[in-house]
Amino acid sequence: ERRIAIYDLLEENSFALPGVDEGPYAVRLSIVDRRLQFEIRNELDVLLTTIGLSLTPFRKIVKDYLSVCETYFSAIKTAASLQIEAIDIGRRSLHDEGSEILRARLADKVDVDFGTARRLFTLICVLHIRN
Repeated sequence: ERRIAIYDLLEENSFALPGVDEGPYAVRLSIVDRRLQFEIRNELDVLLTTIGLSLTPFRKIVKDYLSVCETYFSAIKTAASLQIEAIDIGRRSLHDEGSEILRARLADKVDVDFGTARRLFTLICVLHIRN
């Protein structure tokens, strides 16, 4: 999932700092002191800004999303196709909801489209798995 999200972000994304025309950007996503941190650099590797977001608004949606993902991957092995499809619809819905939360939290700091927010939300979930 991580590799696919990164590949997709590199191929197509909409990510811009309002009022700053220094893209493309290199974005490092991490969890620092229990906060989600975006470190944004320009092509010359100059730090443009660091954005920190509370993880609190993401905790429940990430937990629910990861739980449904586990169910989905288990279901693929044994469940009927209709059950798998129903679980997948729920998984996508949670992913969309997490993406919208991220867009709202970044709204005054970074302009991102929905597809970019979806891929970034995937990476946030990966960070939660690692922590």
